[in-house]
This record gives sequence, structure tokens and C-alpha cells, in this order.
Amino acid sequence: MKAREYALNCLERVVMKGGYANLVLRQQPQGLSAEDRALASELVYGTLRNLAFLEYQWHEFARRKVQGRLGLLLDMSVYQMLFLDRIPDYAAVSEAVDLSAAHEKAFVNAVLHKVMAQGMREVNDPDPLVQASIRLSHPLWLLRLWASHYGTDNALAIARHDQTSGRVYGRINTLKTTREAFSRYPGVQFLDETAFTFDGVIAAQDWFERGEAVVQDRASQQAVKMLDSRPGMNVLDCCAAPGTKTAQIAMMMDNQGGITALELHENRRLLLEQAMQHLGASCVRTACMDAGRADEQLPAASFDRILADAPCSGLGDLRHKPEIALRVKPDDLDAIVKLQERILDACARLLKPGGVLVYSTCTLNRKENENQAAA
Repeated sequence: MKAREYALNCLERVVMKGGYANLVLRQQPQGLSAEDRALASELVYGTLRNLAFLEYQWHEFARRKVQGRLGLLLDMSVYQMLFLDRIPDYAAVSEAVDLSAAHEKAFVNAVLHKVMAQGMREVNDPDPLVQASIRLSHPLWLLRLWASHYGTDNALAIARHDQTSGRVYGRINTLKTTREAFSRYPGVQFLDETAFTFDGVIAAQDWFERGEAVVQDRASQQAVKMLDSRPGMNVLDCCAAPGTKTAQIAMMMDNQGGITALELHENRRLLLEQAMQHLGASCVRTACMDAGRADEQLPAASFDRILADAPCSGLGDLRHKPEIALRVKPDDLDAIVKLQERILDACARLLKPGGVLVYSTCTLNRKENENQAAA
């Protein structure tokens, strides 16, 4: 299987079947070279980030409704033509025709040749948010929400930032290694006492397989640092899976004390349990429990620290997960706000007097952030 066919299959699973790009891309076919893997990742993320803009380039030439895999093929091909200088246009068109069904080859060839002749079609609209909704492939309702919360300039700046490739960060696991020992590995550059960047794929390294480090964004690491968990404390991580933050808490406590890690679904609790074993976080006890009703099953005022890394709309993570913008709807925000309220109300009752509760999200929405804190 070639890189473009693999990328198209991944796009189909993400856009049409609800998958997540980072997980789908891990399931790589045998025999795919490192160069092909890199190209496939570029095609998947680049196409997802620019989906509305790419369709804007070709839809007027289609003269019929195009959906599904065929539409994604056109999107991916146009992305190569407009954004990847190292791939000649004729090669992108030829590959697209090869990937088409027999009865669609002439159609694909004709549409892409018209796009090639046209060049990049710019978006002209007097409303900067309408223009950005196409040019930056963000839902118009979302841009208007951000503009109302943070101002139009900031809304546009956020959307532009979402279109850039996100750097992958790691965190060492001091339950299994030390900063000094880990810094000897080639390609590792530390940013602070635990966060690092790496010249390569972190998840492909032997030290990653041994649990000496995890993939974790720098902002995610900061949320746990604000918890200020210390050895001997009793800590609750109320929305724990997949467990990256849980393991960081255990690391900060040097495995001394106790961590109760909650997960609503048993299959995810089992994955959480496996992750703790792999990372050597022996002070963690996992439990299958609804965090919004945790006060009914856990003793009141019993925890020194509580991390409420709540389910959220994910609007602050579109740089890494552009597929979120394709799925989230305005009504989803109201529903998730109610869930967050329920979790915070329940967990607040479990905090000792003088304890610390850290509420964190990866979204940009005042209803889920500032308003929740104020309430």
C-alpha cells in the first residue's frame, strides 16, 4: 500500500466513521517506509485542517453533489497541489486518478485539471469571520463564539494558530529514570525539569517502550504541577483515563501516599490500570465510577488534592486534533457544561478543608472555563 492510499483510508475512517487521526495513524500497514509514513501523516492532518478551504477550491467544478471517499480524495489531492511544493501537480493528479473507481477516473481527472488551471482560489468576503470560516476551515459559529468571548482579532489569531503543525512534547517518568540518565539519549532536549522535545518519533523509541517517558503536551504538564501534590498525600484524579496526568501525580508524590483514579467505563479503567503498571505508578488505585456521583461512594472531605481534568469540547486542542472542528456543535457545549458542573459539585464535597482542587480543560470557551470557576 502506498502513502496516498493509506492516507485516504485514514481520512475516511476519521471523517466518515468518527475516528481520531492520531489513533488511526498508529495502525500502519506493514512495509510502509518512514518517508511514506511522514507523507501520510502530512496528508491526513493537512487535509483535515483545511477541509472547508480545499472543497471551496473544487466544488464549483464538480457540477454534482460529491460526498464520501470521492470528496476526500479530491480534498487530499488539492491539498497536495496547493500546499506541498515538493509534489508536482501532475503527480498528485495521476495518483488521484489511480485511486479512483473506474467510473470516476475521468471525473477526477477533469476536476483536478481545472483546479490546476485555476490556481488557488482566494476567499473574498467583507466579514472577516465569514472569510476565515472558509480560508481557515473553522465553523462560523465557533469563530463568532470566540469573537464574542475574546474579540475578533484574538478569534482569528486562534484559528490561524490551529492551522499550524503542533510540536510533540514528552515528559520523563522519574519513577523509572532520572533527568541526568535520560539526557544522555541522543536527540533529547530538555525544556524544564521534566518536559523535553525529541528529534524523532517518541513513541518509536525503546525508552518509551520501557516506560521511561510519555508523550504529554507542556500545557497538560502544567495543570498537574498546579495541583502541588506531595509525598504522603491522599489524591483524587476524578477523570483519569488514559492516565498520563495520573502517572505524573504519582511521580510528583514519588509513589508515597495514595491516588484514587476514577474512570466511568470499565474498558477504559482496565487501560488505565495497565498504564499505571507499565509506568510503575504503584500508589494508584483505579475504580470504575461516575465522577459526577463520586460523593455518594467516597468519604466526604477525605482528599488533600483533587484533579478535575473534566470532559470538555476540546476547542483549545484543534491544532493537534483538527477533526474536533468537524464534529462539535453548539448544543454540545451546553450539554458538557452541565456535566462539568455535576463533577465539580460532587468532587468539591470530597476535598479536605484547606485542600486544593485543580479544574482543567483543553478548551477555549468561557462557559466551560471562567464561568465554571466563578460558579
